Amino acid sequence: MKTSPLDAQHRALGATMAEFGGWEMPMAYPSGTIAEHMACRGSAAMFDVSHLGTVRVEGAGSFDRLQRTLSNDLGKVAPGRAQYTHLLDADDASVVDDIIVWWHPGDDERFDVMPNASNTENVVDALGGADTTAERAVIAVQGPVSVAIADRVVPGIADVGRFRVGAVDCGGAQCTVAGTGYTGERGVEIAVPVDQAAPLWEALADAGAVPAGLGARDTLRLEAALPLHGHELGPGITPLQAHLSWVVGWDKPEFTGRKPLLAERERGVARHLVGISTEGRRPPRAGDIWHDDRQVGVVTSGNFSPVLGHGIALGFVAPTVDVGAEVEIDVRGKRISGVVASTPFVTR
Repeated sequence: MKTSPLDAQHRALGATMAEFGGWEMPMAYPSGTIAEHMACRGSAAMFDVSHLGTVRVEGAGSFDRLQRTLSNDLGKVAPGRAQYTHLLDADDASVVDDIIVWWHPGDDERFDVMPNASNTENVVDALGGADTTAERAVIAVQGPVSVAIADRVVPGIADVGRFRVGAVDCGGAQCTVAGTGYTGERGVEIAVPVDQAAPLWEALADAGAVPAGLGARDTLRLEAALPLHGHELGPGITPLQAHLSWVVGWDKPEFTGRKPLLAERERGVARHLVGISTEGRRPPRAGDIWHDDRQVGVVTSGNFSPVLGHGIALGFVAPTVDVGAEVEIDVRGKRISGVVASTPFVTR
């Protein structure tokens, strides 16, 4: 199992470690997931997301290669910007991976493609490029005061706006900073050379960023109704079913999976992703969704919402089931009552 360059820092803080995507990563620290979650919503938290991949695609033809392969249209952005996109299956347009592309400032042909941990090899196979994951750590600083805290530690970070990409000096080494994240809060993700990772982590903690594990990252993204690969995205799930048609450059003449995706758009989806609010503090888990005495779908993610104080879930249901519908989630024979809700559950 792979470990992060910050593994020693997590263990020194008493983190609970667990496997995630082939990496041993911190799930929570002694303060607990709810405290870490609320720190992110109220001030600033920092997450080690070094398990995410980095595939460097650069040189002549790199822009065209990404355009021909990935779903979104890079022509809508420019160097110094980040873009959310998908790598689709050529046969059924299901989401092989959801990706953030960091387009380096000042270079038309230099990109860092950021896949999910378990999909880095698939992305290299599809795009080429070099897997540079082992050369850096990535620290996500998220929350209402996250950018101010990060800028005190690394001056210049505050100049990197939302979905922008910049280069800053960190301890004499160049870091790449993107105004991206996975919590629904303002923040940045900092790719730092391995030898500077521990000093940066400790300096951010000293400045007031609360270490948070992947448990809090999951509850935060669920409140923000952000999809997770392997749950709301993956085999058999297309961008249209997940209400992510905006991730598709429909006017591009070519990208992998374009033909089957156009066909699905023409005939309509057989299911769609919805949010469900449930009664009480019991967290809804994966199970069947029932409506009007019939099974209409399945839950893909569910948990307790620390901000709302009750359960929330995401799941796929028949297109006829929409916001306001009363449903029940059957988890191993026990049912939880809920209602299809507007998403995101928590907004900023």
